[in-house]
Amino acid sequence: MQTMSCTKLLTLVALSLALSISPLLSQNAQPKRKLNLLRGPAKAPLGHVAQIDLPTGYVFINGKDYQALLKAEGEPVSGNELGSLRSTNENWAVVFEFSDTGYVKDDDKDKLDPDKLLASIKRNNEEANKQRVEAGNPPIEVVGWEIPPKYDATTHNLEWAIRGTVQGQPFLNYNTRLLGRKGVMEVVLIVKPEQLTETLPTFRNLLSGYAYQSGNSYAEYRPGDKIARYGLGALVVGGAAVGAAKLGLLTWLIVFLKKGWKLVVVAFAAVASFFRKLFNRKSSKAGP
Repeated sequence: MQTMSCTKLLTLVALSLALSISPLLSQNAQPKRKLNLLRGPAKAPLGHVAQIDLPTGYVFINGKDYQALLKAEGEPVSGNELGSLRSTNENWAVVFEFSDTGYVKDDDKDKLDPDKLLASIKRNNEEANKQRVEAGNPPIEVVGWEIPPKYDATTHNLEWAIRGTVQGQPFLNYNTRLLGRKGVMEVVLIVKPEQLTETLPTFRNLLSGYAYQSGNSYAEYRPGDKIARYGLGALVVGGAAVGAAKLGLLTWLIVFLKKGWKLVVVAFAAVASFFRKLFNRKSSKAGP
């Protein structure tokens, strides 16, 4: 099961931060790439699979540019990245990635046991923490559900939110999975934990403008189509377990994001250096 990596989402956060604090970076930092930003109102294409209405006050980076940003950072690219968008008036962003794993049957929609799923997520997270520590990163604690898994049998959307902490700093991993005929659109909302409640109505209204292209919707399934080898529960366990890593280390730095995006990305080496220094300062203030 393909999921967005931690580094991909951190790159999005780093990008937003870098575009707003470029005067703080090294004088030697040079513009590296121009972004082709789509500004609303418009229809933002998500590959050849889907599209989403982009209202006024939002900007969108297409999948090609988003992948190029990841490559520029030296991060692996799966080719499934279809883009990201953010509000120019508020400090939150959304990332899209499509997994062409086939049609996911929702037979287990009435069997989503939050307690059992959370126990599985915590077990997986314990194993993942061993790798984080070996890599020199602090472990992540999965605190529990912010929003238990909820499936809408009408829209075929699955959503949940996991709350966790890293070195005492809270983070929130809000996931939505939009089931389609040929796979699943993975949507991750990056938002400060304390702003989730006020952001959710706007985010959900934004997703109401999402639509699969003709022939790709869940309702257009035909006998003989590829069937995924897992159900809704596996989507939650797999997505949430990795999701803790996705939004772990630096997500709380979203507080530093400023309004608006510029057209030039500063050198990523300078961004990485800034993040290391900033994180070290935060860690030292937090204590052991």
